[in-house]
Parts: sequence; structure tokens; C-alpha cells
Amino acid sequence: MKYMLIHCGDESIAYAPQNDCRIPGTPAARALETWLNDLTARGVLLDGARLRPVSDATTVQVREGNLVVSDGPFAETKEQVAGYDVIDCADLDEAIEIASCHPSARTGTIEVRPLWEG
Repeated sequence: MKYMLIHCGDESIAYAPQNDCRIPGTPAARALETWLNDLTARGVLLDGARLRPVSDATTVQVREGNLVVSDGPFAETKEQVAGYDVIDCADLDEAIEIASCHPSARTGTIEVRPLWEG
């Protein structure tokens, strides 16, 4: 079954130098590389990407036929969506195990959501 792992966290924590996986050679970057290498070796990683900071987001809505475009996220939250991975696992237990090993699970939240297939 395919699952999307949605990485959420507080950008001020995620982008602190000790936690920033975008900086090569940091403990966070090495931990992420190890996690990705494990998933690749297991053959479960189908896709994934980091998202740019929420300050680069644009929100699009249509209300009563009118287009509303805003800078930034729609909702005010403590955590922002930082990236995603799509994995193909035997079951939810395996998806949870994989999510629990992602480095950002230590400072944020990983939402595990099954994909509609068919």
C-alpha cells in the first residue's frame, strides 16, 4: 500500500543550524541521508521532496466565483509542512516504523496518510 509521509514542523526549529538538513555535513543532513539510503535499499521510497519555507507560499482560493490569492499559508499554525515522501509498504505498521525513523520526527510531526489507489 502507498502512503504519503507529510513532514510538519516549526521552521524556526527545523532551520536552526544544528537541525537544518539543507546544510551538507550537519548531523541532520547525515541522518536524513542515512534514512533515505535505507529506504532506497529497502525499495520502498517512490518519491519525495522538501518544500521551500512557508514565506515563499502562495494560497489560492475561489470564493463565490472570485479568485483570492494571498502570500503565505492559509492557516496560522505552529507547524508548517516542510516536505513529503511517498512510500510503498506492506502495511500501516511498516509505514509507521519508517516514519518514526525520519530525523524530523524528533523535532516535528510526520503525518502518515494512505493514498487512494485504483
